Amino acid sequence: MPADAADDRLRSHVHPPDWINPEPRGRYHLAVVGGGTAGLVSAMGAAGLGARVALVERALLGGDCLVTGCVPSKALLRSARAAADARRAGAVGVRVTGVEADFGAVMRRMRERRADISPHDSASRLRSAGVDVYFGEARLKSPSTMEVGGRTLTFRRAVIATGGRAAVPPIPGLSSVPFLTNETLFSLTGLPRRLGIVGAGAIGCEMAQAFARLGSVVTLVEQAPRVLPSEDADAAAIVAARMAEDGVAIETGASVAAVRQEADGIVVRLERGDARREFSCDQLLIAVGRTPNIEGLDLAAAGVAAGKDGVTVDARLRTSNPRIFAAGDVCSPFKFTHAADAAARIVIQNALFFGRARASALVIPWCTYTDPEVAHVGLYVKQARERGIPVKTYTVPMHEVDRAIADGEEDGFAKIHVRDGTDTILGATVVARHAGEMINGISLAMVAGIGLSTVARVIHTYPTQADAIKMAAEAYTRSSASSFGRWLARRWINGWTAVKA
Repeated sequence: MPADAADDRLRSHVHPPDWINPEPRGRYHLAVVGGGTAGLVSAMGAAGLGARVALVERALLGGDCLVTGCVPSKALLRSARAAADARRAGAVGVRVTGVEADFGAVMRRMRERRADISPHDSASRLRSAGVDVYFGEARLKSPSTMEVGGRTLTFRRAVIATGGRAAVPPIPGLSSVPFLTNETLFSLTGLPRRLGIVGAGAIGCEMAQAFARLGSVVTLVEQAPRVLPSEDADAAAIVAARMAEDGVAIETGASVAAVRQEADGIVVRLERGDARREFSCDQLLIAVGRTPNIEGLDLAAAGVAAGKDGVTVDARLRTSNPRIFAAGDVCSPFKFTHAADAAARIVIQNALFFGRARASALVIPWCTYTDPEVAHVGLYVKQARERGIPVKTYTVPMHEVDRAIADGEEDGFAKIHVRDGTDTILGATVVARHAGEMINGISLAMVAGIGLSTVARVIHTYPTQADAIKMAAEAYTRSSASSFGRWLARRWINGWTAVKA
């Protein structure tokens, strides 16, 4: 990280330079390896319930989310969105000229916001809560012991929460060029004139749009036929169109055959079938997925099974060693901060209180923070059909929502999927400027077992973009009304009118 006051403040909280590891306090009820979201929630939650807890972190508390993920990326996106809004201010009758992003100031702001948030994950806060914090590399020594910094920690239960890191694909020549991942991207101090990005998932699309709005010439490469290949195809099309408007050159259906360093920068060679082409960039970001952090733990010594996707766990997040659990990116297909938080709470129940909570029962929403945002929860239509579930979808385009029209933010939609013949919500996708906020209402309904007919009765403030969800629910109630019911209503009203007359 660049040496500045904000990062010094960050480090003072999440890895104090003068920190002295404590002496072990006998047998710990819970020993946690990893100080990211899953580890922090496990440790703080268990200590709050009276357990004797140790937490081991090899680098910085807060993990990916605080240092190289959610927090810095969203701070960067906020600045990029401000630049884009200023350039488009004419559409709402406001004249703005000479919009130019000061990248140095943008990155300073990001580091300051990151430092402002860091006390929430600080070593002193953990210590005050009763957690023994150890900085260093943890290595399992037996089914019930681990070692860190020459000290042996004995535990009744343990949690592996070591997270993940950016996956690096075997692209010829990649190791010989100074490529970026999310772990190094936020250390930039100068705006790349030309930025290449490999991978058009959530990270790739968010950063492509952000850097284009801040002034970089961005080329985004994706091997799949479209961006956001795991998301709803209609949602991906809207995001692709908006990124193109922002100046991102999108190369889908293309694989990176090789990269090389030349005087003019990094040259990326693409292949699309028999066609080949090259482009040059000053910085190259690799964003093709995640790989678990399990090296150096010596899992075999504790009888913990693992594979290419990380630590192997059952539905209750137990590993092959019943004393040891795992949570977060090191074992979960849902690599989100909020999913790690939820998994840690399950670990506390099951590890300390013989609980039977299942991670498979969680309803986990997620959001890609492009502009517009893409948020989803539950099943997609394809998944429902693969499971033999009959599905019906109710869709409201944002251009039919009054607030979206007034805001000039009409790109997007709300799609809600129900089990056909019922009002049971199976899943939903929302594409809107604030889709990440809007999806939470659907998640709440799914967790509470509330059907779409009940959602239709919820009074929404007017005008809001969340009206799209109520409108979709009302579409369900209209379509579910029986023909007999409508006939009966007409007869009643006509008869009542005749009597009054």
